[in-house]
Amino acid sequence: MSDDKILMFSGESLAMQEAAKQARNTFKYFWRELSWEYRRIIPGLGLAAVKVAFPTKADGDGPEVEHMWVNDIQFDGEIISGILLNSPQWCDNIAAGDNVSVSLAEIGDWMYTIGGKVYGGFSIDVMRQEMPDSEREEHDQAWGLDFGKPGEVFIVPAQTQEKQGFLSGLFGKKELAAVAHTGDLPEHPMSENMVEKMDEGLRDDPSFTRSVDENGWTLLQKDALAGNLAPVTLLVKHGADLGAVNPRGETALDLARKMGWPRIVAFLEQKLH
Repeated sequence: MSDDKILMFSGESLAMQEAAKQARNTFKYFWRELSWEYRRIIPGLGLAAVKVAFPTKADGDGPEVEHMWVNDIQFDGEIISGILLNSPQWCDNIAAGDNVSVSLAEIGDWMYTIGGKVYGGFSIDVMRQEMPDSEREEHDQAWGLDFGKPGEVFIVPAQTQEKQGFLSGLFGKKELAAVAHTGDLPEHPMSENMVEKMDEGLRDDPSFTRSVDENGWTLLQKDALAGNLAPVTLLVKHGADLGAVNPRGETALDLARKMGWPRIVAFLEQKLH
């Protein structure tokens, strides 16, 4: 993903600026996780939110921006929208529960939890590293979450076993999951687990491959944006239109390139040539 529009604010430490940069560069994994959460019948995430820097109108008596969390996230490749979780102290033009929309460049963090374990939370990690042990313990207890060791930020849950399956046959051995600061994380486990059921459903009714939602998006475009390789391959197998464009004129390949999903890019480029 492009990092050309990183936003910085006076008073931010270099560590916080770097944390925000890392959050933006890895946001695609947060959105991939949400793309599967929205397909689950039983929710798997305890919390999923992004931190946004909202400009204030303080005249020297307050901060330049107020950092607050937003949940119920939607993302179209450009704009992140959701519901404000916090009650502002300095921003008088928004309130908790309001709908908000910001660009990807305006987020400073993301975080989701599974079984009480935190993934993401780059800015929180910076703060935790600066805390004495007792203060850090009190902080974690107040949240009621497992943030892990200071200085270690997880992006995806670790996979402890190798699995041979649909994607393994296409792309070789399935690699293990990793912590933050790596650009080659494995496919989401649900991407393989649903292959048989999805293949059967599309075979029975291939019209789904060309359906368009109320926002003008095809399933192929949405899965390419989210980095879901197995659904992309199955949708193409059952007749999805690789040339279809969303309201911004973007194809599935355009979206995969924008978000930086190299395996999807390689697959779609091969199918187009």
